[in-house]
Amino acid sequence: MSFLAPHPFLFMLPWYINNELLLILAYLLGSFPTGYLAGRLLKGIDIREVGSGSTGATNVLRTLGKVPAIVVLLIDVLKGALAIAAVNFAFTQLPGWLYYTKVVDVNLANWQPWMIVLAGLLALLGHSKPIWLNFKGGKSVATSLGVLLAMDWRVGLSTIAVFAISLAISRIVSLSSITGAISVTALMIAFRQPLPYCLFAIAGGIYVIWLHRTNIQRLLTGTEPRFGQALPEQPEDGG
Repeated sequence: MSFLAPHPFLFMLPWYINNELLLILAYLLGSFPTGYLAGRLLKGIDIREVGSGSTGATNVLRTLGKVPAIVVLLIDVLKGALAIAAVNFAFTQLPGWLYYTKVVDVNLANWQPWMIVLAGLLALLGHSKPIWLNFKGGKSVATSLGVLLAMDWRVGLSTIAVFAISLAISRIVSLSSITGAISVTALMIAFRQPLPYCLFAIAGGIYVIWLHRTNIQRLLTGTEPRFGQALPEQPEDGG
């Protein structure tokens, strides 16, 4: 009696399922509403209804103070780093049957950078469009920094340096965030990162800049406040 050979897709099914779970995890990590929880726990407010309406660290600084802002910033950075760490852990530490079989082989070295990029983008999307807050969150700057630090700490630290220099000169957080986002592509190339990482720098940078579109309008009209200043309605926010 002869039997039909199983379709290769059946052997690849654990691979597909596991990768989808990693991407869902990345989005959920990015979606963790750090700034929103800080507002609720410390002042009983919805931070989306005050200041710029963003859940990022800059708006937390403006509404809750320095210490909460630092905590929110660090956790938001950690969210991005954990999304990448989860992919790296899965590709290097989990049992091989989750990724390949003797029937259908998968080149992990080729796939891992692409999965890291997808996880990073979904972490950014989660922070800016969190499912828990009706898809209204922050501007993904801190979370993107966490992703960069996990990809290559040199790129991450260099981006921080670009941001810090821009902030020291301009005293405008949004402008410094945009400058940092633009610099990432050049830094990826300078540190000879793989093509997927360079594409992430382009796509992630464009996304962060797009999230700052209202800030860009105020920069063009000269109404964007400097660091420490506030506006009664929709001031700047770089977090």
